Amino acid sequence: MTARLILATRNAHKVGELRAILGAAGLDIDLVGADAYPEIPDVRETGVTFAENALLKAHALAQATGLPAVADDSGLSVDVLGGAPGIFSARWAGTHGDDKANLELLLAQLGDIAPPHRTAHFRCAAALALPDGTEHVVEGRLPGTLRYEPVGTHGFGYDPILQPDGYDVTCAELTPDQKNAISHRGHAFRALTPLLRTLPA
Repeated sequence: MTARLILATRNAHKVGELRAILGAAGLDIDLVGADAYPEIPDVRETGVTFAENALLKAHALAQATGLPAVADDSGLSVDVLGGAPGIFSARWAGTHGDDKANLELLLAQLGDIAPPHRTAHFRCAAALALPDGTEHVVEGRLPGTLRYEPVGTHGFGYDPILQPDGYDVTCAELTPDQKNAISHRGHAFRALTPLLRTLPA
């Protein structure tokens, strides 16, 4: 039998990304998103770090479903903004999940900042929680520089404005496989794969 794993998100993009990452790692896991359990309420992200929020979500889903659960909390940290938007990345403009508004506000805030000072990184904390309370959390990063205008049609969130170090394109110009190979989320979830291999079927 194949082990079932629940990802604590209703974001179809994230579910698709993680399926691709786990598949590329050779893991045979039945991954489902939180939308497979519509009766479970969304978890409030009351933590003050990416790791705290990831663990909150993973534990809540593991307890509610009796399944191993993974969750991530990720965002964009801009150096000149002291690490903001950080844990507020998904609601930087005030409404959770409004990618366009978040991106436009951030670009407006950085309008006069010269290229050498537009350094930033995507950061991801990925957590695994088991129904017995066992927990693990790891982190991944993707450093880069912020463009002045969004470019590219792949990905989501701030992907169209972050140009990874060593590349001349944005994350939104990379194919999904190229992005997963270098992304913060890819690094974090690959670090969890040794533990995921031990999940019971």
